[in-house]
Amino acid sequence: MSPEGKGSARRQRSRRQLLSLVQERGSITRDELGRITGLSRSAIAEGVQGLIRDSLVVEERAQSVGRSPARGRPAGLLTPSRPAGLVAGIDFGHAHVSAAVAGTDGRVRVEHREPVNVDDEAATALDTAAVLFKRCLDDAKASASEALSIAAGIPGPLDSGSHRVRSATILSSWVGLDPERELSSRLGRLVHVGNDADMGAQGELRFGAARGCRDFLYIKVSRGIGAGIVLNGESYRGSIGIAGEIGHTQLPGAASWCRCGNRGCLETVVSITEVQRQLEHIRLRNAFPDEGLSLDSITEDPVAARVVTEAGRTLGRVLAELCNCLNPAAIILGGELGTAGQPLVAGVRESIDRYTQPAIAQAVDVRTAGLGLRSELMGAISRAMDHAQR
Repeated sequence: MSPEGKGSARRQRSRRQLLSLVQERGSITRDELGRITGLSRSAIAEGVQGLIRDSLVVEERAQSVGRSPARGRPAGLLTPSRPAGLVAGIDFGHAHVSAAVAGTDGRVRVEHREPVNVDDEAATALDTAAVLFKRCLDDAKASASEALSIAAGIPGPLDSGSHRVRSATILSSWVGLDPERELSSRLGRLVHVGNDADMGAQGELRFGAARGCRDFLYIKVSRGIGAGIVLNGESYRGSIGIAGEIGHTQLPGAASWCRCGNRGCLETVVSITEVQRQLEHIRLRNAFPDEGLSLDSITEDPVAARVVTEAGRTLGRVLAELCNCLNPAAIILGGELGTAGQPLVAGVRESIDRYTQPAIAQAVDVRTAGLGLRSELMGAISRAMDHAQR
């Protein structure tokens, strides 16, 4: 690539980084952008001017945000341009479908959820999503034409090139389907579809526990285990969009068959199904109600806490290797098991401290998702907001 081409690519990366920060923070000054990104004042000025010119960002002078020390005048407050209208998000879990309609500022107006066997009944799940979308619009007293953008997350590997579900053993009834095409035809509008763990990461980045964090892992621990990876403020999805399938990491000594066709995968040891089986031995049969793991059952019963802590240790052993590779600032635990409270966090933390390089372990914070079980749905809202702005 010529020096001129390299410079153009660098400017585009800086532009994306600046826009992402403005969208993530909601409001930010140029000085704050410089401190966070390390970009020069001239690079900030060039990037911001381009975003303003393209109507992606607006800047207002405001005394309340302080004075620029270099210029002695009120600093400019940069905020995303927000088109008039609505956005919609859809979350396909393994056993539910959720939909929500929100303003372009991300404030949810209406939200609905229905239990569905998503893994085995693709057509029913897709039809349910269309019904819930229409119900949300009706309750919001809005028409489909007011929805500027729609995004959805599915709990399985989605090829970014073909837009089709690739794995015949994960979401078996979806294999070969193009969810974007299927949903778009049902909703009558273009729908942007991605992996649910990636959506969860985006939800936590904009609205939850990862706000202000540029490098983190969002780990959805449910019937399966997936990772949403955010590096330098941007999602990392891999060459074909299937990065983060950590649930199929092989564990030494584990021998149970996994749905992927291998033995000893992480999700055969750490998942809702496996932890539920262990908890049934101590008669906590209601530990997993529809809304997630009962925190009271875990925290009040020392044996149950031990089971969940041990699951956290096993999960943390795998996450320690990821930390050694990626050096994240935070690990956000989501999903029904991931939000099971302090015992799981403690187990993950223990393994991180034991198996990760000391400096890396010291730098990483382990916390539960700030949005609880709504991380993926709010991530879909966030993705729709980004597309609406574009």
